[in-house]
Amino acid sequence: MRSYLSFEQPVADVDARIDEMKALAAKGDSPAIEEEIGKLEAKSAKLLADLYAALTPWQKTQVARCQGRPHFADYIKGLIAEFTPLAGDRQFGEDAAIVGGLGRFHGQPVCVIGHEKGDDTASRLVHNFGMARPEGYRKAARLMDLADRFNLPVISLIDTAGAWPGIDAEERGQAEAIARATDAGLSLGTPSVAVIVGEGGSGGALAIAASSKVLMLEHAIYTVASPEAAASILWRDSSRAQDAATNMKITAADLMKFGIIDGIVPEPIGGAHRDPAAAVEATGKAIAGALESLGNLSREELREARATKFLGIGRKI
Repeated sequence: MRSYLSFEQPVADVDARIDEMKALAAKGDSPAIEEEIGKLEAKSAKLLADLYAALTPWQKTQVARCQGRPHFADYIKGLIAEFTPLAGDRQFGEDAAIVGGLGRFHGQPVCVIGHEKGDDTASRLVHNFGMARPEGYRKAARLMDLADRFNLPVISLIDTAGAWPGIDAEERGQAEAIARATDAGLSLGTPSVAVIVGEGGSGGALAIAASSKVLMLEHAIYTVASPEAAASILWRDSSRAQDAATNMKITAADLMKFGIIDGIVPEPIGGAHRDPAAAVEATGKAIAGALESLGNLSREELREARATKFLGIGRKI
């Protein structure tokens, strides 16, 4: 059963008509019906392409959160061979919202870290909807230090609404853990590539996105706070999330213009959720290109370039 976002209703209507026509065609051989189905399918494809060519920031937010969009586990399955997950922060415990480990990308040993939201109710609860606690960020910092020690490139996959805001997280030093993870990323002497594959929310995203190259999927979002949180702060009205999304410049095109990201990964027409395998493949190609561009830099050159990149963001804006 296909599902549609609210703004996709015109496409849903045409697709419903196609299903009706196919049901009629199944009852008997009718060339006229087959011809009509072909015309409707062409109309549906054009409607979808036109819609996705002119998405508003709020519509992109809906796409970035859409069920069926590839998650961390899908990227690992499609891109990383011999993946071995490593758990725990060696201080408090394990946090399933951030998954990390070692594997091979195009035959090259790498360290991979990313948010995992889960894909059904049970797994979402296990992974806390991708919202990490301090132990998740301390695990990420531990893995980055490990990668640095053994000269392994680091690949980060970001998909979180933000760090977990609970009292338990604050009691265990959420801000400090995020700061340490960010510092670990900036201090790496190895190439690092971060990809915002869905939501990139607040410090919870930046903690594992302080990389040499930062890429974004075409319909992902990257923001200092979720549109709902920003609306609550600015207007004390979370229902104005659409206004916040429009004014915050959270889309890949805007962030590329401001120099906050380094590249945009194109998504299949209709979003990554319509063809997850193609989205994963495109992401892999983009990561490979980014790592190749960093391959000849020394450890000190990598650190200096990364620092220059992030310090320059504030100066540009």
